[in-house]
Amino acid sequence: MNFLQPIGNVTFAFLATIGRLIVFTGTALLHSVRSPFYPRIIVKQMIEIGYFSLPVVGLTAIFAGMVLALQSFTGFSRFSAESAIPNVVVLSITRELGPVLAGLMVSGRIAASIAAELGTMRVTEQVDALTTLSTNPFKYLVAPRFIAGITMMPILVFIADIIGVLGGYLVSVYQLGFNAANYLQNTYDFVEFIDVFSGLVKAAVFGFIITLMGCYHGYHSKGGAQGVGQATTNAVVSASILILCFNYILTGIFFAVDG
Repeated sequence: MNFLQPIGNVTFAFLATIGRLIVFTGTALLHSVRSPFYPRIIVKQMIEIGYFSLPVVGLTAIFAGMVLALQSFTGFSRFSAESAIPNVVVLSITRELGPVLAGLMVSGRIAASIAAELGTMRVTEQVDALTTLSTNPFKYLVAPRFIAGITMMPILVFIADIIGVLGGYLVSVYQLGFNAANYLQNTYDFVEFIDVFSGLVKAAVFGFIITLMGCYHGYHSKGGAQGVGQATTNAVVSASILILCFNYILTGIFFAVDG
């Protein structure tokens, strides 16, 4: 029966990790909705997560929209359905590409940053110093990042939607020869509230996942500089995987609602 021991060890380690993550999430959410708050830290994190992520999110969105328009034209021209390109671009950007690409880009930037910052504070015992000074680390370090991530990601994704649709418009009008007024009218007539709303709900969930993974792995890092590097890697990888998983789950929920 010795061959069962490694399986049991892996199973118990996995369950222990899930338990720690659930406890960490519940504690962080509790401190995120209960006073006292730190408005200055929250605003600083909003600027870090939202404003400084705009360039990478904007570039990703505009090129995604441009490529989507080109690829749609390549496929639809074989069936003489080029008029559907504005509809495909706006639907794909608002429902899927906008929130997912923005989430992955922000994950690579913010989850790594949070994990590295909190991990460094953990291994240098700054987190323990906060406790010694009667300052709750969850209230001071984790809650502001949760609040900033959940509130700023929908704003980022909304801007990414606009930029992505603009990218499709530029390629369609100036490269593929579409009529500008007709393109804009088709886009306006086809898009519905649920298309934009579903993308923004995904964005809020992705913002929660990004900050959760960054804070969790950074807060529990150990082993000096090597441990901080490992925590940073784990934060980015886990956040990216969870974004893709929850994207499918949320898409299935909205698909059922639409149906």
